[in-house]
Amino acid sequence: QVQLVESGGGSVQAGGSLRLSCKVSGYTYSAYCMGWFRQFPGKRREAVASIASDGTTKYADSVKGRFTISQDNTQIILYLQMDSLKPEDTAVYYCAAHRKLAFGCGDIGLYNYWGQGTQVTVSS
Repeated sequence: QVQLVESGGGSVQAGGSLRLSCKVSGYTYSAYCMGWFRQFPGKRREAVASIASDGTTKYADSVKGRFTISQDNTQIILYLQMDSLKPEDTAVYYCAAHRKLAFGCGDIGLYNYWGQGTQVTVSS
């Protein structure tokens, strides 16, 4: 059974940093996409960053240069380092995964494994 469990959310002042972690279990595919998404109140979930099994990364324009997605060597933990945080980054953040690498990592509809979400609050 695949499980994704996020941690590391919390409250921080604007300009601060947080690192989110997503522990993955039961996911043994060699070809995959993993990503971080966020959801603002009353809005649809949106992509933040993704990483493919070949190491290719993608970022939303709004977080480029501030956020970094990575994973540990065992590919068990996915990270999102968030620096220079802004109040508009306040959202619930989710990690997710899918194994249809041939279709790319950018389509949220392909992600079929999701974590429970973790709240990030940035105050001004």
